[in-house]
Amino acid sequence: MELRHCRYFVAVAEAENVSRAALRLHISQPALSRQIRDLEEEIGSCLFERTAKSMRLTDVGRVFLDDARALLKQASDAFKRARAFASKESTKLNVGYSPTLVAAILPKILRGFQRAMPNVHVRLHDWSHSAILDGLRDGRLDLGLIARSPRAGLLIDLKYEELYRERVCVAVASEHPFARRRTIPIREVAAEPLLGLTRKNYPNYQAFLSIVLSKVKRKPRVVEEYDNMSGIMSAVEAGFGVAIVLRGLGYSFGDRVRFLYLTPEPRPISIGIARATGRLSSAADRFWQCAKEA
Repeated sequence: MELRHCRYFVAVAEAENVSRAALRLHISQPALSRQIRDLEEEIGSCLFERTAKSMRLTDVGRVFLDDARALLKQASDAFKRARAFASKESTKLNVGYSPTLVAAILPKILRGFQRAMPNVHVRLHDWSHSAILDGLRDGRLDLGLIARSPRAGLLIDLKYEELYRERVCVAVASEHPFARRRTIPIREVAAEPLLGLTRKNYPNYQAFLSIVLSKVKRKPRVVEEYDNMSGIMSAVEAGFGVAIVLRGLGYSFGDRVRFLYLTPEPRPISIGIARATGRLSSAADRFWQCAKEA
């Protein structure tokens, strides 16, 4: 039995006539009569007493009528609730990200998401790592594209999925003495003036730096801190110092600086997507999937 059988049955029961019910349902009389007979066969009992001009409910038909009406109402209510929920689904998605970290894959993610959900507007927020985590926790952000902090406890209350990994390297000016080399020992890098991100806004970078330089006996000298990676790269290009960064930055800064691998090479850094625990909206879930596909 399908819902249409119930709808046809109720229409005939209320009209007490197949012709009038067929007009109301916009189907032919023979088709409607056939559907009612199919229903009676499935139930195993007659639902109507038939005369030349009318259709009267049998006792079985009267019992079935109440249940059929209740079933149709339940289906209608379910449809309305689904429509109401769908209309409340956000048409805006707030995503925190670091442009220099995800520059290589973000356009692919956005193109895939635009094809899948063209009516949803993605608002990108270029925030620091800690600000993205705060935004995910307090609901200002739906998703965040971040580097996995060495301090894993920072993500204990969030859901994180790795997308790929980036190698750690050192960025130097094209005129720097290191520039002609392909690899450089970490101990030599530690002897250079280092450029980094501010401790206040990027505590995870400081943790990252500490881990990379943990086996160097000579204490590194951070000579300047910047608010963003673009500032660091400009300072590196100008020859103010060197910076320990992720190799993916080369996608954004090209030939402006040289990227050299370190020996011994530090463990690659995980780049992924994060969100608060709980149910995702359909838009956020689709963006998450597009990120994995990209």
